[in-house]
Amino acid sequence: MALGQILRKRREELKLTLDEVGRRTGFSKPYLSTVETGKVNNPPSDELLRKLEQVLEFDSGMLLHMAHVERMPSDVRENYESAEAENQKLRVLLKEVIDSKGDAKKIKKILSGHKITKKKTKTEISPGKVVPVINKVGEGYPTDFESVDYPVGIAHDYVRCPDIHDPNAFAVRIVGDAMEPKFIEGDIIVFSPELEVKNGDDCFINFEGSGETTFKRVFFEKDGTIRLQPRNERYSPAIVKGDRINGMHKAAIKYERL
Repeated sequence: MALGQILRKRREELKLTLDEVGRRTGFSKPYLSTVETGKVNNPPSDELLRKLEQVLEFDSGMLLHMAHVERMPSDVRENYESAEAENQKLRVLLKEVIDSKGDAKKIKKILSGHKITKKKTKTEISPGKVVPVINKVGEGYPTDFESVDYPVGIAHDYVRCPDIHDPNAFAVRIVGDAMEPKFIEGDIIVFSPELEVKNGDDCFINFEGSGETTFKRVFFEKDGTIRLQPRNERYSPAIVKGDRINGMHKAAIKYERL
């Protein structure tokens, strides 16, 4: 259903006239009529859409999202809507698998009932992998932080990374100043678990059993300990035993806050 049809249907459900909607939004009745009938060349402005969301009792952001999709070129919108349909299938599948509580027979039956397709492309060139931004990480050590318990690749926010192909790649937002001047608060850092970690690399580190994490340069000492070195000279390094570390992932890409 087109945006204009949705607007008219909701207005009629609420028993509002175009005159009433016009008075509440500050836009003229003739213009609102052209929006509803789809005779405008472009979707209405964001200002009008926000007012219509309030007057017609839509969820905040719903009309804006629909209009922004309509503004996409047809080929881009087709790909977007196709991907959204596949994502919806995956969300349903994931929920059913979680609800099965690990029952192998149920999971097998669930998987056999879903057909998830992989679209073939004519070229390997792509705009880049979408990487989940899973949390915020403090740079201090130790830091009180609990990782968000997302399945691999699932998060609230995402960034696109053209040079990352690791399916387990993830990103975090930096808080604190311990890694200045190279990394500042607000930067988004993408980490790739498949990359080899070497002396001096900037790494996301999580500790065994404690739920603590940190972001530091790592140095492997001769006695088997690991030195976690802040870049900011005002902070002291920490020396930890190797068995304290549960994961160590190298920084691959930095998105700077402008």
